[in-house]
Amino acid sequence: MCGRYSFAMVDELIEERFGVRVRTAIYKARYNCAPGQDLAVISNHKPEELSFYHWGLIPFWAKERSIGYRLINAKSETITEKPSYKNAFRSRRCLVPADSFFEWKKDGEKDPYRILMKNEKPFSMAGIWDHWTTPDGEIIHSFSILTTSSNELMKDIHDRMPVILDPSDEKRWLSPLSESELLILLKPYPAERMKAYKISKLVNSPKIDSEDILTPVS
Repeated sequence: MCGRYSFAMVDELIEERFGVRVRTAIYKARYNCAPGQDLAVISNHKPEELSFYHWGLIPFWAKERSIGYRLINAKSETITEKPSYKNAFRSRRCLVPADSFFEWKKDGEKDPYRILMKNEKPFSMAGIWDHWTTPDGEIIHSFSILTTSSNELMKDIHDRMPVILDPSDEKRWLSPLSESELLILLKPYPAERMKAYKISKLVNSPKIDSEDILTPVS
């Protein structure tokens, strides 16, 4: 799964890497992105700018907002079958930009690890989004991160990982492709391009959002 990640880049580098407009009044570096927060995405609805959606998908047909807390991740293996995800997969997709994600290894205690690219450059996780209207008429945009089986690096930490898109596939993910063309993109990212290290348990609290979280521990 993917239950926490970081996206801490300066505005200019975001614009350069992802080719989007950043509203500096809204964006801020995030070291501990957590479910239930409004976080940066690049949607196929507005691919030219960085938008901010609620993490935890609320399908348009949902009766209650609370369903989003159970839909932070979507399994790529069943994405075309689940009622909560299949419509969004076909027509409402997004990139979830990050510079690392966190996972907890169960080895006696649950130790948190930071997983990132070997070159430490930012990347995009595959996401889907939806919009839901509250009883008061407010429209809430929300998203879920797709997951897949772990690669060789991740297998020692967890059996699932987010779907990380190759940079050359990011525009394709936002394009109106067929279902079969989209499914091909949902695969484990090459382990040889990634690295991981143990970090402080500060990350366990979503209230802590500081660079200290990223510091390696022995």
